Amino acid sequence: MGEQTWQDITDEERELWGPGPWLEEPTKVQWIDATTGFDCLIVRNRHGSLCGYVGVPPGHRAHGLDYSAVGADCHGSLTFADGCDEIGAVERPGRAICHVPAPGRPADIWWLGFDCGHFMDLSPGLAALEREYGMSEMLRGTRFEPTYRDLAHVHGEVTALAAQLA
Repeated sequence: MGEQTWQDITDEERELWGPGPWLEEPTKVQWIDATTGFDCLIVRNRHGSLCGYVGVPPGHRAHGLDYSAVGADCHGSLTFADGCDEIGAVERPGRAICHVPAPGRPADIWWLGFDCGHFMDLSPGLAALEREYGMSEMLRGTRFEPTYRDLAHVHGEVTALAAQLA
């Protein structure tokens, strides 16, 4: 099974967030890492930031653990650990932290993930609020220049996380 993508940006988000790479990127990407065999996801959160996840199967040393108990080095550190969000997968599949299992692969996987909504990360939704309240002008020219973490960046971080968990 190859890479699957979903595009689930609402008209309200398009208008609020304004132009940027986030409008062309998918809101969710699912794939199986070729090196480790782990299920992987990238999902855009409600603020427009991309978040990366690696799913570990039952029997893996990290399956069922809280993210704080898993030693892994990734963007901003691990911030998520849970099973599939099955309700979200039904209501809004393009935004749910859940996967469509490939034939013969486990459905009961434990997602370990990180987000790109930290200090110095540009989140389109939060940047829109900064513009609305005039904060962008206050910050222009200062050392506070956040960077948007795009799909390629997050894909690389997910792949590196999968290698650490292998």
